[in-house]
Amino acid sequence: MRGLGPLAPPVRVALAETVGVLPREAGLAYEPKFDGHRMVVFRTGGVRGREGGVVLQARSGRIVTGAFPDLAAAARRLPEGTVLDGEVVVWREGRIDFAAVQGRAAATPGRAPLLAERLPASYAAFDLLGVGGEDLRSLRYSVRREGLVGLLGGLGPPIQPVPMTTDPELAATWFETLPGIGVEGLVVKRLDQPYRPGVRAWRKLRHTDTQEAAVVGFTGPAERPVSLVVVLPDDDTPVVSSPLPPALRAGAGAVLRGRPTGGEATAMAVGLGDVAYREVEPGLLAEVATGTTRHTVTTVLRLRGPEGDPPGRGPVG
Repeated sequence: MRGLGPLAPPVRVALAETVGVLPREAGLAYEPKFDGHRMVVFRTGGVRGREGGVVLQARSGRIVTGAFPDLAAAARRLPEGTVLDGEVVVWREGRIDFAAVQGRAAATPGRAPLLAERLPASYAAFDLLGVGGEDLRSLRYSVRREGLVGLLGGLGPPIQPVPMTTDPELAATWFETLPGIGVEGLVVKRLDQPYRPGVRAWRKLRHTDTQEAAVVGFTGPAERPVSLVVVLPDDDTPVVSSPLPPALRAGAGAVLRGRPTGGEATAMAVGLGDVAYREVEPGLLAEVATGTTRHTVTTVLRLRGPEGDPPGRGPVG
């Protein structure tokens, strides 16, 4: 793609390994972890189609430009040859709304402009992978960070750099106070670290081992689903949960019967490979427990409504 050289989409993104305590050794940088959808922004050379020289790529490599026309328009203000890594979030009533950003990501091109007006997206950029067509991934994080702030400092919303500190005490304060706005943890990077695609060279610290995931489908009958298919924060690849216990199957069935269903698709199930599932309308959340690697088992603990509260009179199961 003209103007991007080796950084033409799709590119593999850097990943993070979960840790249980805040790292405090010398030479570290700390950033808030926004639970949204990972996205790489490419400002290509020239104008291509309605998006006008912009390509938006999800973590999986899927091109999602059409789902985010507001961010595509904002990215046209970037210099040609710019490539950013970051997180898409939607703010509602002062908090990050993961169900809303999942709804945005699943929007068809025809519906996307309306959702962009109702649920405008923001882009929290945390890395500068390229500028002017030059690949910066081999440079130190500190150099890339300086370039990121310099590039975006005068741009303004909706594309902005995430906050960063090298002070572990300030990072600890962020960790304790930011959950109030939906920021559930920190990402920790070495200042001398290059950007390593596909490698868990960063570290992430979360408050709990559980997180909210967006329910995008189910396997088995709608009345008593065998498993739920969910999308986790910082990802866009649907995964199949472990089999639901009997009480949760009954409760999930009661909720799913009241939601519109779509067509069939496939998702990855640990130990089984790709399995077929029935899609459901976005907006339903599940509290899930996951392991520390991408393809460990995902266990559904309970369902939540579109606003994050348990549907009905209490938690399902």
